[in-house]
Amino acid sequence: MPKPRKPAVRRTLPRGAALLHDPIINKGTAFSKAERDALGLRGLLPPHVHTIEEQVRRALDNYRAKKTDIERYIHLVSLQDRNETLFYRVVAENLEEMMPIIYTPTVGTACQQYGHVFRRPRGMYLSAGDKGRFRAILANWPYRDVRVIVVTDGERILGLGDLGASGMGIPVGKLSLYTACAGINPVNTLPVLLDVGTENEALLNDPLYMGIRRRRVRGPAYDELVDEFMTAAGRNFPGALIQFEDFANINAFRLLEKYREKVLTFNDDIQGTASVTLAGLYSAMRITRRPLGDQTILFLGAGEAGIGIGDLIVSAMVDEGLAPDEARRRCWFVDSSGLVVRGREGLAAHKLRFAHDHAPCPDLAGAVEALRPTALIGVSTSPKAFTRPIVERMGAFNEHPIVFALSNPTSKAECSAEEAYNWTGGRAIFASGSPFPPCVLNGRTYVPGQGNNAYVFPGVGLGAVACEARHITDRMFSEAAKALAACVLESDLEMGRIYPSLTRIREVSANIGAAVAAVAFKDGLARIRKPANLLRHVKSVMWKPEYVAYV
Repeated sequence: MPKPRKPAVRRTLPRGAALLHDPIINKGTAFSKAERDALGLRGLLPPHVHTIEEQVRRALDNYRAKKTDIERYIHLVSLQDRNETLFYRVVAENLEEMMPIIYTPTVGTACQQYGHVFRRPRGMYLSAGDKGRFRAILANWPYRDVRVIVVTDGERILGLGDLGASGMGIPVGKLSLYTACAGINPVNTLPVLLDVGTENEALLNDPLYMGIRRRRVRGPAYDELVDEFMTAAGRNFPGALIQFEDFANINAFRLLEKYREKVLTFNDDIQGTASVTLAGLYSAMRITRRPLGDQTILFLGAGEAGIGIGDLIVSAMVDEGLAPDEARRRCWFVDSSGLVVRGREGLAAHKLRFAHDHAPCPDLAGAVEALRPTALIGVSTSPKAFTRPIVERMGAFNEHPIVFALSNPTSKAECSAEEAYNWTGGRAIFASGSPFPPCVLNGRTYVPGQGNNAYVFPGVGLGAVACEARHITDRMFSEAAKALAACVLESDLEMGRIYPSLTRIREVSANIGAAVAAVAFKDGLARIRKPANLLRHVKSVMWKPEYVAYV
């Protein structure tokens, strides 16, 4: 990835007010006196020249004066719209505080209110009415060197359902994390919303809704739109990584299978969630002292996240020596109709490989009693589904029961950290998708781990960009999980945290990027010659939020 260059002032930079309205190159009050003279800024800015550190202080003072999380979200997005370098400096230096604002859980609220809090457009909107024109529309994007695209059709936004065009907040938020966590230059990113309609009646009747007002396009017509986008994106931005995000189950699995061998792509809900969960299990095993192949894992939820996790766990178990059938029998699923078992009518195709011989169980409690799992993983978006009796039974079967309540946002979590710790006397190994505060029990402070995909997908994208990968493979996500788990310190485990501190996220992303790139080189999927020091090469392409001197 090219490093920032010192541009030729008169030929490549706008001047005056136009420069101040370009968030990529605007420095606000940090423009030097020489730059103000050369660029026609004299008099358009207050006379004092501030350092970026002083600007960060001002931004933080304003941010922390806001009363609600949605106000904080709007404040940060507005800063991003004015000055991207300053935005990323503020976020990168305060990631633990701000990730819950720029991503889960607050981004969910922002998407629900998107048409009402809208300030300035970000990304590209491709609607069903634009069919046949996608390539020309994508050519309107002002930056040609796009390396990472995040695309959604808005049908399954977090655990909130169909938000149509209001789902644009997700690609915008994801790409913010690519930059803040892994140093992907913001000019190399592109958020995309495929607006194919919505089934959300409230949005269709909302005069401030910003999408097309029609029911969702389905069937072959939908596939044609997705295919046109994939083709247009490949021609406009050759070699760019395309990340599928928050597509519904009916489309997510088949689109991944359709394109994964054709272009550089992955589905974060399937593969990213799987990788971060597998990493959590690896960390938990350092506490339980039981290998992965000895685990019995019960999932609540058999959608794209759950099945994706199951598939990656099976792959990891096979790598450790288990036969594929035995590895699959270590993973069990409960859906809305009870335990997924062989012979049950009407099972979706993606569930069949995890449908084992067993007597039917109508609910999660019955399945826990029958299977006595070592790990309980919630990806159901069913709040409070991990009840006290269920968690207590997990504690009765296991010295350290593994309880992952991964559904987002926080309101959809299967249980809270406090509940998991209290109901097991502090013995649970807990992780969640959205953050929970530390919990004090019997004089000990527990810091719950957040199994956030932000630990994985930025590093995977970084590795793919750094080696110019041709494809993203499941083995890359397995290696990413190992690299993430290896970053967890003993001091983290002692406080119950099975993921590293977010303050180390750029270090973590660099290690994951190197692991992903190593797989690409080993499997012949890299387009560049292998560098002598892979980690050093990955770090060298990471953009830093620092101002460039223009004169």
